[in-house]
Parts: sequence; C-alpha cells; structure tokens
Amino acid sequence: MSICPPTLLRRPQAPAALIGKQDAAKDDGITSQRLQLHGGAADPGQSEEMQRNGVLECSACRSKVAVPSPRSVSRAYDKHRSKVSSKYRALNVLLVSGDCILVGLQPILVFMSKVDGKFQFSPISVNFLTEVAKVIFAIIMLIIQSRKQKVGEKPLLSLSTFVQAARNNVLLAVPALLYAINNYLKFIMQLYFNPATVKMLSNLKVLVIAVLLKIIMRRKFSIIQWEALALLLIGISVNQLRSIPAGTNAFGLPVTAIAYAYTLIFVTVPSFASVYNEYALKSQFDTSIYLQNLFLYGYGAIFNFLGILGTVIFQGPESFDILRGHSRATMFLICNNAAQGILSSFFFKYADTILKKYSSTVATIFTGLASAAFLGQPLTVNFLLGISIVFISMHQFFSPLAKVKDEKTAGTVELGDSQNHR
Repeated sequence: MSICPPTLLRRPQAPAALIGKQDAAKDDGITSQRLQLHGGAADPGQSEEMQRNGVLECSACRSKVAVPSPRSVSRAYDKHRSKVSSKYRALNVLLVSGDCILVGLQPILVFMSKVDGKFQFSPISVNFLTEVAKVIFAIIMLIIQSRKQKVGEKPLLSLSTFVQAARNNVLLAVPALLYAINNYLKFIMQLYFNPATVKMLSNLKVLVIAVLLKIIMRRKFSIIQWEALALLLIGISVNQLRSIPAGTNAFGLPVTAIAYAYTLIFVTVPSFASVYNEYALKSQFDTSIYLQNLFLYGYGAIFNFLGILGTVIFQGPESFDILRGHSRATMFLICNNAAQGILSSFFFKYADTILKKYSSTVATIFTGLASAAFLGQPLTVNFLLGISIVFISMHQFFSPLAKVKDEKTAGTVELGDSQNHR
C-alpha cells in the first residue's frame, strides 16, 4: 500500500468569495486534482454517508482525505459575512438616523434665527463659525483618541505624525474649496431662479454624483441601480412639485448665458466636492478620521475667512464683525450645521455618497411627515406619490439582486487569483 504525501492530505481551503454549492464544487475539484497527482481518483461510487461526513477515499492508496462539507463551509462563511454585514448595517442605521434628526432640525433652527422674517447676521459668518466649530470638535476628539492609544503605537499628536498626515491628505483642500464655493453659490442662484426651481435643479445632483463615482472611484452600477437612481430623481421632483407657485414653470430657465453657467456650476461643484471628499478620505483609510477632518475643516475655515475678507473689501470694515446679529438660535444653527458636516465625513469614509443622498432625502420626507403631525400642514398627493417612489428606489438600489452581477464578477476574479497562487 502506498503512502500519500502529506501535502495531498491537507484540508483544502475554500475560496472566501464562494459560498454554498460553489464552495463544494471547487473543493471537490481541488481534491480530485490532488488525488490524481499520485495516480488515484475519488471513487464516484463512494457511499453518500462518507461524503456527508466530509471524507473522500483515494482509489489508488485507499487513504482518506478530509474535505469540508458544503454545508459547514457555507455556514462558516455565512456566519463571518453576517458579522461584517451586521456591523455595516448597524453603522448605516446610525448614520441615517442621525442625519434624519439633524436635517429635520435644520428648517426649525433657520426659522428661529429670523427676526421679523429676515436674517440679522451674515450667512458668510455662519459658514466660517461652522468650520471653526468643526475644527474644535476634531481637536477634542484627537486628544481623546490619543489618550486611548496603546503602548508602541505612533502618537497622533506628535509633530512628525501631523506633518506626514498633512502631506498625505493634502487632497482634502480640493473639497474644502469646493464646499466654500458652493456656500456662496447657493445665494447667487436665488438671484436668477425662484426657490422652487433651485430645488428642482439640485435634484440633478443625483445622476451627476453617480457619474462622478463611476469616473473617480471606479464604482460599478448595475442597470437596476441606474434605474433606481432615476426613480430617486423622479420621486424627489414629484414631491417638490407641490411647492411651485401657480403659473411658475420649475424648468423655465432664463435664456441668459450666465444663468445656464451658474446652473452647471450649481449642479457640478457640490457633487464633485462630495465624491472627491469620499475619494480623499478613503485613499488614506488608515489615517484617523478626526485627523483628516482637522485638515478638511481647517482648509474650509481658511477659505471662508478669505470670503469674509472679500466682503470687507466690497462692503466696508463693519462687515468684518462676524458675531454681529447672532443670537442663541443662530448658535444652535451653527452647531447643527457642524454636526451635519461631521456626520457627512463618516458617510463618505465608512459608507458612500449615494447613501448620504438617500439619507438626506429620507430626512426631508420625515420632516414633511413631522410638519403634518405637529404643525397641521396637509399632506398633498404629490408628497405621498413622491415618498412612495423614493422608498421603492431605495429598496431597488440596495437590493441584493442589484449586485448579483458584480458579486459574480468579483467571485471569478478572486477564484482566478487563488488558483494562480496555488
């Protein structure tokens, strides 16, 4: 009787990208190849009981080879995948819930900040103070995080760490500049379009974000997901049609060239800022998010301060008083804006821009429902149709069926890599 080499009797490892029957098929193929190397083969007539026990017998030397059963491999992988996916789902739920609360508070705080229906403060000062608040938060969290570091880890607050992180995250200056431009662009758009038209035009960001994700992040979308994004655009538009005044066409753009230029910039700039922010944060994934936020918000504070200096040049020195006209309500508004910005960074680093867009849409819907419940505002047919389309779009985009094609492709690539290393 021949003795099988130890390498032929090792327990074959199933590729992590395959589950269920695919695991079993590949493992059986690996085992057959190993048995054939020394002149043997798996006996097709072996008892089903032996196969169920995870044992195959070589026809040449009658040695038994342990093979993981399909059920055990599938169960182990499903358990691992459920742990990862459960943490991912829990994080997404927390992000979306927090975003809904903060976005829901936004219109209330804006209303409370008005005096006789007008703002007594400069919107530019709000943007600057918001960035300063986010910088302070990032510094506090860095101090807390540094105190929890283990012995031997590179200190977060050292000068070398700070300089190296600043060099690696210099790309964050790009979204910071774009966000600052977008803050001023919002007010310029009001000069050329009515508020309802501005809302309608902002819906185009959904598709622009998807295209930019495909170009910059190499993100792949299935046909079902593209259709879901189109449904999201339609659902938001149907919902906002109720706010258009009578006799006003939401899509009636002025024929001036400057209006078209501002429209293109208004749709492209914030979309590119969000996608590039996601790219910059994830490209340095090992860097602390609070350290990355410190650079992002630091750049934002600098750009907004330059905007304040610009207003001083055109409006006079009195506009340099950034605290003029602020009240307790505006301080809450600034804190809320800062919290939204901080939460967005977690979306971009640990989730994606598409989920953030869906989250903001759901938050707007919950705000409408809360207004109907507590303020007595009527729910229109457009609103009900719009939220129905939005939720259908969300279910369709995140459905496992929408990612089947990508998973198969990824599984093929990983299988090829594992065979090349074998």
